[in-house]
Amino acid sequence: MDCNVSFPASTADISSEPRDALSEVTVIVCSSCRDETGSDAHPRAGALLAEDARRAAPDEKIRIRTVECLGNCKRRLSAALLRDGCWSYVFGDLETTSGADLVTGAKLFATSTDGLIPWRGRPDSLKRGLVARLPPLDLLKD
Repeated sequence: MDCNVSFPASTADISSEPRDALSEVTVIVCSSCRDETGSDAHPRAGALLAEDARRAAPDEKIRIRTVECLGNCKRRLSAALLRDGCWSYVFGDLETTSGADLVTGAKLFATSTDGLIPWRGRPDSLKRGLVARLPPLDLLKD
């Protein structure tokens, strides 16, 4: 499966820069995740993680989005990496300072030719924090 194919984009989105593959990757961070103490204080640890990821990628084309809950509460701070037509990943046990790791993972994902995030080069938090890897819908057989 070659996931480095171009997906439909408007003319304004087309560029010859090699970083264009980054625009195909979306980092989703659970903004309602609490820290290890379970505190209800705001901003929540998940929101802090999302902000850390944004700071780690100010000039990158990676989309960083938040959702209210990824349903991975037992593994605390959670995030997911998605790319059209490729496997999706869910990670847990992250720290509020794991934003750079998510950006590194997104870069590895963007350059993957088989739709998988390579193990080599993956930050430790994304190795030990892997919760699930979900196949793209078009890969599923009835």
